[in-house]
Amino acid sequence: MTGLLEGLRVVEVSAFVAAPIGGMTLAQLGAEVVRIDPIGGNIDIGRWPLAPSGTSLYWAGLNKGKRSVSLALDKPEGREIAARLIAEAGVLLTNLPAAEGWMSYATLRQRRRDLIMLRLTGTHDGGNAIDYTVNAAVGFPVATGADAAPVNHVLPAWDVAAGLYLCTGLLGAERRRTRTGEGGEVTLALSDVAYATAANLGYLADVQVNGHVRPPLGNWLYGAFGRDFATRDGRHVMLAAISNRQWRAIGMATGLAERLAMVGPLMGVDLDDEGGRYEAREAIAAVLAPWFAARTLEEVRAALDGSGVLWGPYQDFGQMAREDPRCSAANPLFAEIEQPGVGRLLAPRAPLMPSPPPRPAPVLGADTDAVLGGWLGMGADEIAAQRAAGILPKDRE
Repeated sequence: MTGLLEGLRVVEVSAFVAAPIGGMTLAQLGAEVVRIDPIGGNIDIGRWPLAPSGTSLYWAGLNKGKRSVSLALDKPEGREIAARLIAEAGVLLTNLPAAEGWMSYATLRQRRRDLIMLRLTGTHDGGNAIDYTVNAAVGFPVATGADAAPVNHVLPAWDVAAGLYLCTGLLGAERRRTRTGEGGEVTLALSDVAYATAANLGYLADVQVNGHVRPPLGNWLYGAFGRDFATRDGRHVMLAAISNRQWRAIGMATGLAERLAMVGPLMGVDLDDEGGRYEAREAIAAVLAPWFAARTLEEVRAALDGSGVLWGPYQDFGQMAREDPRCSAANPLFAEIEQPGVGRLLAPRAPLMPSPPPRPAPVLGADTDAVLGGWLGMGADEIAAQRAAGILPKDRE
């Protein structure tokens, strides 16, 4: 199967999450993405979790489908080869400091006038930031949990969103280049992704218009009815109703419709309104909690699946991996791959369907000779000379 982006070449010079996710997404959609790393790998090469062999499962997960080139980027000769590869591809994706020096847009554009450069920074003015520091500043940890102490979550949401924004920016810039022949530099600040999202979801406007700062609510769904419930066998499920149809389905599936209907008059709210259900959430939960507590997860599943109720079980990563059919080869998203240094494992393709099957991440530097020969026309003797000079890895990593 060919991907949507077949024929597009991209050079990625990056580390950690956001830019690698952007490059991986492009590779999964069919682009030829070459990641350039310094000899020995960038600072993310050994990040946890690790396989028993010491191979980073994190690095392998974020670099599926790419090709890997290793160069001595601390030497002029290595930077020269990297610049030639970037010019040949015509697209550079990076989250490393590149406003000045050999990897700046102004410098690289001298080699190719229609170059497209996607550059991720920490803040809009070029300052440093990572997901964890950005997230701390935009209110979400303070609104998470059940008390005033901030609660960090383990999902690097801003990195993920930034990686996908970078893909969108590249496709927009590439479309413009196709129409006009012009390249350009597209910049994205990680912190801007977070601030824009907080504003787009209404949290900023709520302060500006209403003077209201959203408090921590535990697992309650803000502005509608939703909460976690414990089952008889010690599991937890999330239940929500964001439409009247879903609200009525809860009453029908649990047999509690009449008792739930009594809550509205008692609380003086309209249960056909999301806001009314939110105001009466404690009373609604008091009616529903014993129903869940009297049933196992499988009994809850049997009662609610196919009923129109919006619900789902809480799962840890192990339960997801071992028990959930959506996280298995039964889902077309997944297929087994042979990952060097790891072995056989289940891996996703791009969630956009149809997409080509998943491909493993490369061994660091494994494609160096092939890319230098295929893209730049370097012969075996020249490659050997560069290796002897320490510009390429001697052990081919």
